Amino acid sequence: MKIDPTSKADLSIQIAKAIREEIMAGTLRVDDRLPSETELCEHFAVSRSTVREALKRLAAQNLIRTQRGASGGAFVNRLSYDQARGHHVTTSTLLMSMNEVDFQTACEARFALERACAPLAVHRRTADHLATMRVEIYRQGQPGLSDESFCDSDVAFHRALVDSAGNDVLSYQLAGAVEATQPLMNMITFSARSREKIIELHTAIADAVENRDADTVDAKLGELSAYTLQLKDNVAKARSERKKS
Repeated sequence: MKIDPTSKADLSIQIAKAIREEIMAGTLRVDDRLPSETELCEHFAVSRSTVREALKRLAAQNLIRTQRGASGGAFVNRLSYDQARGHHVTTSTLLMSMNEVDFQTACEARFALERACAPLAVHRRTADHLATMRVEIYRQGQPGLSDESFCDSDVAFHRALVDSAGNDVLSYQLAGAVEATQPLMNMITFSARSREKIIELHTAIADAVENRDADTVDAKLGELSAYTLQLKDNVAKARSERKKS
């Protein structure tokens, strides 16, 4: 494990990266104990506070866990699917909220990935997946449903569609795309969207999944993508006109 003490990069970041690379390479394996803080200080020729900051960074990424006591220390963590998924959603949400990824790019990527699920979803969907989609469609049509609740239902509908593909890698990738981008999409477009239009598209998608019609699922997701981007443009145009007046 090496760092460059002459680099302008924060030493704690360099140390965390060096240890992370050892974990990724398999040199440090699940449940392996890391060198002690004293040993790490000596190895990297840095202060204890710098080492502790590096370990905090690794712990925040769920790569290590710490234990107290005589047999304690820092150990390589066994990262669960749920932990990784949660971290992925958080990171994607932050990127969107900080405008590191623009709306159109995120929308295009999200629906491209979701459309990739269609051929798998129509073959692997279960009664539970279909029931979830139907329940959320019914919920979306309830009078007085708040925008926040409609958004939650929208996310739940698309999560059920993605999960019906029965592919954990696609579900993981789309967790960030759907759960991070859908709330922002709804927040931007809620004033201009037609709930009836969205419900109509959701119903057509659910019907097609039930009928094992992948082409229609793909087509309706394409319509939903185009509708979402058009709404965004309409909102931006309306705001621009208000500023001019």
